[in-house]
Amino acid sequence: MSKDFNVPPVIFPTGGNPNTAPQRRLPTAPFQPPRSSSPSIPFMSFDIGSSPASTSFSTPQFTNISGTGSTNFDDEPPLLEELGINTKQIWHKTLSILNPFRVKPDLHEQADLSGPFLFLMAFGLFQLLAGKLHFGIILGWVTVASLFLYVVFNMLAGRNGNLDLYRCLSLIGYCMLPIVMLSAFALFVPQGGIVLMGVFVMWSTRVCTGLLVELASYGDEHRGLVAYACLLIYMLFSLLVVF
Repeated sequence: MSKDFNVPPVIFPTGGNPNTAPQRRLPTAPFQPPRSSSPSIPFMSFDIGSSPASTSFSTPQFTNISGTGSTNFDDEPPLLEELGINTKQIWHKTLSILNPFRVKPDLHEQADLSGPFLFLMAFGLFQLLAGKLHFGIILGWVTVASLFLYVVFNMLAGRNGNLDLYRCLSLIGYCMLPIVMLSAFALFVPQGGIVLMGVFVMWSTRVCTGLLVELASYGDEHRGLVAYACLLIYMLFSLLVVF
């Protein structure tokens, strides 16, 4: 006994010919932006195959500045000279302070603060080695002492006084060298402090008085009063060493 199945007919889209293969769709080209109208800029073109490799970048050239730079640096003044520090002048001024019986005022006509600052820092360092922290006290007392000597001298000289505050700072600072030596000797000879104090105080007083009288006008008339003011100043600094 057979059973019949209803099979729908097969319809081919090509007209019913089953031997005809289906047509393939050709691929479309990808999107390409329009080419640049300026051929002088090859790297702006998106057509990789049509433009050659860009050779517009040149090799950087490094110039040799060793020859010209050396001549320029040779013409430059030394760094200490640009800062206003004359080491030779500081050395000659220091040597003149070491001889209290032969004062050389011509070396101190040009005032500076480089040498006094070195002496004050050395004084503070020796005091620090003795267990005393006096850096701020030393700088403050030098400033007050310079103001004191400036006022006293110009009051004695009147309107003819030509001593300025900058020169006062320079002279008092350079004449601090014996007091610096006193602080150094006090580290090794603590018992003879009073005797050494008198010697070095008189040394500083004599040198400072001689320089002030020679460099400032109308100072010789009041040498005794100027010497007394200098004695008070250096006596005050010596007390830092002894006590």
